[in-house]
Amino acid sequence: MAGTGPAGANLLALRSHNTALVLDLLRTAGSDGISRLELAERTGLTPQAVSKITARLREGGLAAEAGRRASTGGKPRTVLRLVPEAGHAVGVHLDRDEVRAVLVDLRGTVVGERRAALDLGAGARAVLAAVTEAVRVTVAEAVPVTETVRVTAAETVPVTEAARAAVTEAVPVTEAARAAVTEAVPVTEAARETVPGVLPVTMPEVLPAGPLLAQAGSLLGVGVALPGPLDHVRGVLHRVTGFPEWDGFPLREALAERLGVPVVVDKDTNAAALGLASGGEGGSFAYLHLGTGLGAGLVIGGSVHRGARTGAGEFGHQVLQLDGPPCTCGDRGCVEALCLGAVARGDVEEAARVLGAGAANLVGLLDIDVVLLGGRTVAAAPEAFVRGVGAVLGARARRTGEDAVPVRVAPGGARVVAVGAAQLVLGPVFGRGDG
Repeated sequence: MAGTGPAGANLLALRSHNTALVLDLLRTAGSDGISRLELAERTGLTPQAVSKITARLREGGLAAEAGRRASTGGKPRTVLRLVPEAGHAVGVHLDRDEVRAVLVDLRGTVVGERRAALDLGAGARAVLAAVTEAVRVTVAEAVPVTETVRVTAAETVPVTEAARAAVTEAVPVTEAARAAVTEAVPVTEAARETVPGVLPVTMPEVLPAGPLLAQAGSLLGVGVALPGPLDHVRGVLHRVTGFPEWDGFPLREALAERLGVPVVVDKDTNAAALGLASGGEGGSFAYLHLGTGLGAGLVIGGSVHRGARTGAGEFGHQVLQLDGPPCTCGDRGCVEALCLGAVARGDVEEAARVLGAGAANLVGLLDIDVVLLGGRTVAAAPEAFVRGVGAVLGARARRTGEDAVPVRVAPGGARVVAVGAAQLVLGPVFGRGDG
């Protein structure tokens, strides 16, 4: 009898979907593992289907035995666990003045990180080069190559077709980039000696970066998060606030061709919200990110709410004061301009009150469960912002007779956006559609 987990389907056409269900249960089971019988019960798949799926996962190195568990009758059951290091994703936070890249394993654990200064207004060539270098170095420094991989460097390291398909089907990428992931790339002795003990990944002008990245770390893809507005579905930027020259730029396609792996692009606040939801934050919440700008990531009923045109969450540009100071968006009196103006004057309490006023509008509109705060400006005075925003929401609750919506600092610190960007790639692997 099927359990309470997500339902599977015993159809060849849904093999990737069923594999994702199994992978997700392996992931949530942790190091204790889970038996094939439990997998069948919780997915609704037949034991035969589960056996075939787990056999492919073991062959591809994504699953391994985790011991045996006593049974109510018959011989003890073999339990399986996810092999976290069998696959990786890179998350890139592309901010206005810096780029941060993190490498995470299949459980979402950060195993590598790199930060570098950046000018988002320096032009596409410079920004693309900076992102490519950040990804290259992050993978090269964090993922040592085993002797088996080094000896067979001209061959593709096995990553199960189901896992690769789960990403490439959910994250559209050019045919040239998709082919680059699965084709072998010979590595010269000179290149191999570039970084002793680590498979070198060079710029595309020397060797195609994507296949080497995939070989070195079973890299499933790269998620990129940056200020909006943008089109998440097509990976195309709109008039990024303060940087109108990016309007219409196909960032996803440009990076996919450079890196040779699937790329997904989303707003920084959406990525952070996805990462928080994947990390266990439940219900409906708003993540308010106050850094060099101000935006919101919205999770409604457990799913990221992007809107029809990825326009949801442009929180910073709601007008609070009609005759207020000019904002970089071209309007006046936006919550972002008022908030950052108060920060620039050193009046953190005023900045927190302004942020609280905007948060109160969100609470009244969406009836969310909690407000989470993040970003470097919040990190500089977290208690003051939590206290100030909480006071405004508390006053609103007293007027309406409702319970006050709690306010707290989002977990994850400065990595929250980059880690969320990596989840844009990992989500489809585990059957989570938000990616």
